[in-house]
Amino acid sequence: MDHAAAGPPEARSLPGCYRHPDRETGIRCTRCERPICTDCMVNASVGFHCPDCASGRTGGGPAPAASRPRTLAGGTIAADPRLLTKVLIGVNLALFLVQLSVGDRFTQQFEMLGRAYITFPGPVEGVAEGQWYRLLTAMFLHGSFMHILFNMLSLWWLGGPLEGALGRARYLALYFCSGLAGSALTYLIAEPNQPSLGASGAIFGLFGATAALVRRLNADMRPVVILLAINLVFTFTWADIAWEAHVGGLVAGAAIGFAMLHAPRERRTLVQYGTCALVLVVVVGLTLLRTAQLT
Repeated sequence: MDHAAAGPPEARSLPGCYRHPDRETGIRCTRCERPICTDCMVNASVGFHCPDCASGRTGGGPAPAASRPRTLAGGTIAADPRLLTKVLIGVNLALFLVQLSVGDRFTQQFEMLGRAYITFPGPVEGVAEGQWYRLLTAMFLHGSFMHILFNMLSLWWLGGPLEGALGRARYLALYFCSGLAGSALTYLIAEPNQPSLGASGAIFGLFGATAALVRRLNADMRPVVILLAINLVFTFTWADIAWEAHVGGLVAGAAIGFAMLHAPRERRTLVQYGTCALVLVVVVGLTLLRTAQLT
């Protein structure tokens, strides 16, 4: 706990603003992490900055953090904090156009499939037959206009703030690890001849990480909880939805997001990418387990 060992009984539990020590605050600058009160907060693309960081002065806080601006998770601040989100949306839209142009032949080759005949007579295909790429490629395919519209709107709303808070490398790690976790859980639980596709696993991972971001910023969690609850209701009540991908992505995204945003600064990179590596180990383990069951 951040209080003096021999302080008086009435000592406060929250730190004081670095410019106004008599004012308790639970808010910190997202660059230098110094405590700031409401009078010192400067709105930023993600969270708030202290006056020194907002104006470019290094102030009296930790010199490395103040002189080298970083995202909330320690990543490099980019000129366009939504660039990768735009790229991901563009890739999804481009592949959807390919699906429309080529037809089922293209979709069936790259959608998530455990083990089944696509055409009969013909070879047995699927992840169990060595087509591991389906765990990844299924994340970029969609089954209808409404499917891709809903997913891309969700990606835009959730992805932009997370990309700004995490930085590009960490954001990509979150997106792909969450999507692969969703595919792996689908492979493990769903019927092997049941195809599935969509970016929903990765997007539910962004939901989980958004909850971690809101908590990190000490913001109101209720809107995120309500939105997530609505999406989970749809997940388990609508037909033809691969709930396994949603749950797998959500769990992985929440774990990675928490590690990204709450890791101790002195071991931040190790904890962040170590958590991503652990998720990938679980993905490989689940895939090997299911493959042994099916072959």
